Amino acid sequence: MYQEHKLANGLKLITVPMAGTETTTLLVMFATGSRFESREQNGLSHFLEHMFFKGTTKRPDTMSISSALDNVGAEFNAFTSKEYTGYWIKTAGEHTELALDVLSDMLINSKFDENEINREKGVITEEINMYQDNPMWYIEEIFEALIYGDTPAGWDTAGTKENVAGFTREQFITYWQQQYGSDSATLILAGKLPENPEALIGRYFDGLNKSTYKKQLPTVDTFNGPKLKIHFKDTDQAHLSLGVRSVPYASADESTIKVLSVILGGSMSSRLFTQLRERNGLAYYVRCNQESYTDTGYMTTQAGVPTDKIEQAIKIILAEYSKLTTELVPDEELTRVKNLLKGKTPLSLESSDEVAEFYARQAVLLFEQENPRRGIIKPDELLKGIDGVRAEDIQALAKKLFRPENLNLAVIGPYKDSAPFEALLKL
Repeated sequence: MYQEHKLANGLKLITVPMAGTETTTLLVMFATGSRFESREQNGLSHFLEHMFFKGTTKRPDTMSISSALDNVGAEFNAFTSKEYTGYWIKTAGEHTELALDVLSDMLINSKFDENEINREKGVITEEINMYQDNPMWYIEEIFEALIYGDTPAGWDTAGTKENVAGFTREQFITYWQQQYGSDSATLILAGKLPENPEALIGRYFDGLNKSTYKKQLPTVDTFNGPKLKIHFKDTDQAHLSLGVRSVPYASADESTIKVLSVILGGSMSSRLFTQLRERNGLAYYVRCNQESYTDTGYMTTQAGVPTDKIEQAIKIILAEYSKLTTELVPDEELTRVKNLLKGKTPLSLESSDEVAEFYARQAVLLFEQENPRRGIIKPDELLKGIDGVRAEDIQALAKKLFRPENLNLAVIGPYKDSAPFEALLKL
């Protein structure tokens, strides 16, 4: 059973004891990311994440930080998204205090050395190149740019190469002081817990002060007809993302959209995996993703297909979208999908790091919402919501989502003529 606490400095703490594990995960997640940036700042959240590993007043360089954790076999990393940024250490329970010492030191006492900043610019530029050279990854960025346009929600989290090259130490300090405070952070301690964790964490994180927190800008998201974006690349395989705007985080339809997306492309027995790969041999990878932000969301099907058969693939996807609006999902299929989700949930929460992220993501996204529909839910409550989804709920949501004016198609491939694709975007 998880417990929520609030420390004297306002830091939110969630402790999640787990029986039968010898590991502990410490995760600090801040309610900030690339959606909180201006155009000039785009990429700063992600770059700042890198800089916390570059040295503190106590541990002056990257080697000092990494060797302290490597010495006890700990795993550690960080991640930046559009709405949150997280820093975590997973270690044997006996080394929990060391993890608290190192991570608090990084987040409170980082030096942001100018030489390190200049050196890291090359690293991040290569990270951007890596993503842009991999269409299977980059198609998601193209799709979000298509539906959200020239807004923070539509910009790449890593930013532009021009921005990365121009960032100054002063920008890092300003953003850190503005966004990284006890009021915008949630700390999760999951797994094998130490005695009196609240007092222990308070000792190490007492120096995390309140920030001058700036909220993200609302998403610009208008329904103005089907949208298409082609990113020309001379590839042997075309990559497509065909989707619709869907529901925001913690929506009343959150369980229904989970079930709907799995029906379409969430398993090897899903409709689109069967149609695109097994019956027509058009794709190796097929997946259906549901992404929910605090004030918006989308659901999309992604696949890599032969360049000369992309139109056939698009027609198959649209046919399956349309079918959900006219036919109820059969009981046998619905039961199978629910069982899949109920079976995968405990598998996804077997380790302390997975449990920590499960609670941290909820806490931060609910904090960002003006009027959250619900509070933090436990895994059994998640499963209960999935169990309650009816075929009629799926059809009703499908009718809202799968409309011609709500279609969006992003393509990476050797195409210069958009007309054939525009003609296909209809239901």
